Amino acid sequence: MLRINELKLPLDHADADLREAILARLGIAGADLLGFSVFKRSYDARKRSAIVLIYAVDAELRDEAAVLARLQHDAHVLPAPDTGYTFVAGGEQLQGHDRNERPVVIGTGPCGLFAALILAQMGLRPLILERGKVVRERTVDTFGFWRKRELNPESNVQYGEGGAGTFSDGKLYSQIKDPKHYGRKVLTEFVKAGAPDEIMYVSKPHIGTFRLVKMVEQMRENIIALGGEYRFESKVSDIEVEGLGEARQIRGVTLASGEHIPTRHVVLAIGHSARDTFEMLYERGVYIEAKPFSVGFRVEHPQSLIDACRFGPNAGNKILGAADYKLVHHAANGRSVYSFCMCPGGTVVAAASEPGRVVTNGMSQYSRNERNANSAIVVGITPADFVDNPGHPLAGIALQRRLEEGAFALGGGTYDAPGQLMGDFVKGRASTAFGSVVPSFKPAVHLTDLATALPDYAIIAMREAFPAFDKQIRGYYQEDAVLTGVETRTSSPIRIKRRDDNLQSLNTRGLFPAGEGAGYAGGILSAAVDGIKVAEAVALSMAG
Repeated sequence: MLRINELKLPLDHADADLREAILARLGIAGADLLGFSVFKRSYDARKRSAIVLIYAVDAELRDEAAVLARLQHDAHVLPAPDTGYTFVAGGEQLQGHDRNERPVVIGTGPCGLFAALILAQMGLRPLILERGKVVRERTVDTFGFWRKRELNPESNVQYGEGGAGTFSDGKLYSQIKDPKHYGRKVLTEFVKAGAPDEIMYVSKPHIGTFRLVKMVEQMRENIIALGGEYRFESKVSDIEVEGLGEARQIRGVTLASGEHIPTRHVVLAIGHSARDTFEMLYERGVYIEAKPFSVGFRVEHPQSLIDACRFGPNAGNKILGAADYKLVHHAANGRSVYSFCMCPGGTVVAAASEPGRVVTNGMSQYSRNERNANSAIVVGITPADFVDNPGHPLAGIALQRRLEEGAFALGGGTYDAPGQLMGDFVKGRASTAFGSVVPSFKPAVHLTDLATALPDYAIIAMREAFPAFDKQIRGYYQEDAVLTGVETRTSSPIRIKRRDDNLQSLNTRGLFPAGEGAGYAGGILSAAVDGIKVAEAVALSMAG
């Protein structure tokens, strides 16, 4: 099989044109092309009136060796890499391990889900613990919060089966280095669980909340069928560690119910919002350090504006779909302001997990056909900025909580989010009425002045950034675009450091920090890939 990269065709090309392009690139007759499949399809929209589709294709030829020899200097024609997944352990390798011991996976977000799946596929019968509810019950609780302002601290956007990614745009792409093609394994398993086949080849695949719900359920059934066991509403309240120094070893976990579960292998895939668990781990001596993250607001524009700016006369094309964007501005005060988790045709959602606090996030369905585009516009901060308990590993959590409590108060103390029109924010005046952009946040947006919602350096940088973004997307600085606050859960405020060689905690053997919560991922795909890596490390440890 040959991989042919950089095949460029017009947006409106006929199906047969791709085959003809392959023949022309390889310089072969039609009879010599036995078959082909699209590995990746992206687009180049720099010329909006002449958008080009770019293909990477895997082709099966009658005489592959001869074509490779003739085109040996063509960097875009190469042998197709093997992207299949190979298990690192299983069968005879695992026959000697104690069958009474089961690895424990804490958390059922993308990281925990794939750690559990890989362990189950290797025959290790993982026990999966989730503090929240099954995904459908969790969905009822979450929508109930949005409609009735009734927050369940253990069942919401952050906690429950599927993790925070369930209520998101469902993006399945990442910029991580992936030499072993773990991302391909993730996409393959998602398709088996009901995702559309197109996620295997489009450049920016996404799924959307409702499809993710069904997929998470199907993957749970697969894991159970392979010998895995799920326990929902089973919060881990403590861990048992024995030994000192280099001999520290995890021996089990304790649930909030008081039940103790003995194990020497724990995958810690708890997500970026399990603050009480972070505190417990710190108290038990697990090595934790503060790390940078970002804070900001959600911004809503008409999706039609973004489509027109990105695609011009091709706006609305089915292949292109709803347009996204990526923006960055380096402000005069040294801060970087950038777009994060952009949701085309989506909604801004209430993502609080603690009473008396307001947090925003973005979500889209697969269709991405809602009226507004939304994105977080955030400012990067570092541990040096953590003025709440400075120098403490958990100081970032204290800052997040203070900002979320402030947003709750600014919004009126009813879980409404504080908001402001973009023009008023830049000019430093409170907003009193919405314009043409109707905010999507539920329960509601309370117009106010967001100047006190974030640290001064963030406000100054963002006021500079919005007019500057207009140079990148004409019309972005829209006076009545809506800002909704606050976005604080961009990534984990801590890192639970692990060893490079075996992925175990720096100072606690048998504890495998993983995914976003541990500071090793950011997004569905990267978290799932990290879950695979950690599952492999657990299996190798159990196989001796």
